[in-house]
Amino acid sequence: MATTTAPLTADEFFRLPDPGRPAELVRGEIVMMNMPGYRHGHVCANISFELRLFLDAHPQGTVVTNDAGIITKRDPDSVRGADVAFYSHARIPQGEIPVGYPRVAPELVFEVLSPSDEWAEALAKVAEYLKAGVVTVCVVDPETETVIAYFLNKIEQAFRGDDALVLPDVLPGLSIPVRKLFHA
Repeated sequence: MATTTAPLTADEFFRLPDPGRPAELVRGEIVMMNMPGYRHGHVCANISFELRLFLDAHPQGTVVTNDAGIITKRDPDSVRGADVAFYSHARIPQGEIPVGYPRVAPELVFEVLSPSDEWAEALAKVAEYLKAGVVTVCVVDPETETVIAYFLNKIEQAFRGDDALVLPDVLPGLSIPVRKLFHA
């Protein structure tokens, strides 16, 4: 006789022991992922660094990294691990550091593609983030050194090379030369 288990909730997923490799909760099911590699980590660190520099001068919110969980769907629950995310003080008040997964979505998410990532899956994740309340999702492609920003009600915008990554709907005044995200 086959047994079935109920889908996990976001809270149950958070309380599980660390499986020793990245995982996400997708519609109540645990999905294991590969370690993304050095270049991926390098790009994530550069994004986080540039956002922190900006926020030190313009304190508007907090940056999180390392696949900090974002609840993107309920019943059954999905928890995605953004590579880098920004939460404004309007969504998470200054000084507040939630334990577990915040009940609100960040305004900005950066997803850095790994060699094993498929564009169709990346775009499905973009749609999931936007539906959950993320204002802007940036898909960062280290292979082409391109950032594509996706928005809920606007056409996507591509940035590359010496273009300045500007996201006025989320971080007015931010301007990062895209090349800085890919090089030391």
